[in-house]
Amino acid sequence: MSERIQLEARYCAQNYHPLPVVLTRAEGVYVWDENGKKYLDMMSAYSAVSHGHGHERLVRLVRDQVGRLNIVSRAFYTDKLGPFLEKVCTLTGQDMALPMNTGAEAVETAIKAARKWAYTVKGVDHDQAEIIACKGNFHGRTTTIVAMSDEPQYKEGFGPFPPGFVLVEYGNIDALADAINENTAAFLVEPIQGEGGIIVPPEGYLKAAERLCRDNNVLLIADEIQTGLGRTGRLLACEHDDVQPDGLILGKALGGGILPVSMFLAKSEVMGVFGPGDHGSTFGGNPLAAAVGLEALNILVEEQLAERSAEMGDYLMNRLGDIDTPLIGDIRGKGLFIGIEIDPGLATAREVCERLMERGLLSKETHETVVRLAPPLIINREQIDWAVTQIREVLAEIDEVRLAS
Repeated sequence: MSERIQLEARYCAQNYHPLPVVLTRAEGVYVWDENGKKYLDMMSAYSAVSHGHGHERLVRLVRDQVGRLNIVSRAFYTDKLGPFLEKVCTLTGQDMALPMNTGAEAVETAIKAARKWAYTVKGVDHDQAEIIACKGNFHGRTTTIVAMSDEPQYKEGFGPFPPGFVLVEYGNIDALADAINENTAAFLVEPIQGEGGIIVPPEGYLKAAERLCRDNNVLLIADEIQTGLGRTGRLLACEHDDVQPDGLILGKALGGGILPVSMFLAKSEVMGVFGPGDHGSTFGGNPLAAAVGLEALNILVEEQLAERSAEMGDYLMNRLGDIDTPLIGDIRGKGLFIGIEIDPGLATAREVCERLMERGLLSKETHETVVRLAPPLIINREQIDWAVTQIREVLAEIDEVRLAS
């Protein structure tokens, strides 16, 4: 075992189960390990590296901004935050934004905004507001957020949890309709469930949810931390259903694969519930993060990464569909956000990912049954062809061993 792996195992909390590879540098769609071996990155740090590793414009900008101004807190105005927020609000059609750092922080911000809106605007009785979420969701790891998870491991040993969350079946519009009542503040939903296994809801589900929320004075809040900013072939995954949410949560790719940058965006009526002192973050909206976020958005638009994701995603899906093996139960996704479901009776997704790693392709399993494919949006056809070849051959190897045993 690598000395570096042993060192991390000795001193780091064991809250992850990484593949046994030690990465030391990266460029574009590739990463290299401590021995100089090259790998195709089909994970993109859970969609955070959509622009590719070390994008020249972002690296140049960071070098310049680090030498100018980095952290001063939100106690003062800076020259970087306003232009960044103007750009992201204009692109997404939202009125205002509240910048944070991690995705979980942005989700927490959305929860606070929805609850305060329910009390001050909708008129819900004090401390009675409810937020509806979906079974199989993943919105983060804080104690408040895992209170609306139905994954036992995320909750075991961390209670008690705060009340105010209701879970409904994902993709079932009737279940959502039945759950809405006079105390419902918001419906918080992922347009595609990522950690749930790249689960795509039925066509029209989000649009129907939007109508239902409008009819009942309920906020529709879309968690697009993973699906947003080009990952599914549109700027926002909501656009596939022509949906304009009342609130929007962004993160991951917003930091250009360099910094944690996140935010909650919403219409003025919702964001207007916040006053000075209601919420904050020492690092949220710092000049370095704002500069990186603005440049990340500019690159996304100018290099047409959403359009590229749509084109390369279709190509990847078609190539994967040509693989003939009993090990694959399903292939699903949109754009470059794809899951390969492995038949658990025949193999595990972990085994597939470990074998792919040996061949120079990095991915990661989700819930032991799904191999996630979410490469940087700059990936090309030749690189996809190579990846599909590795996947096909690994699945053939596993099937051969299975049949021989």
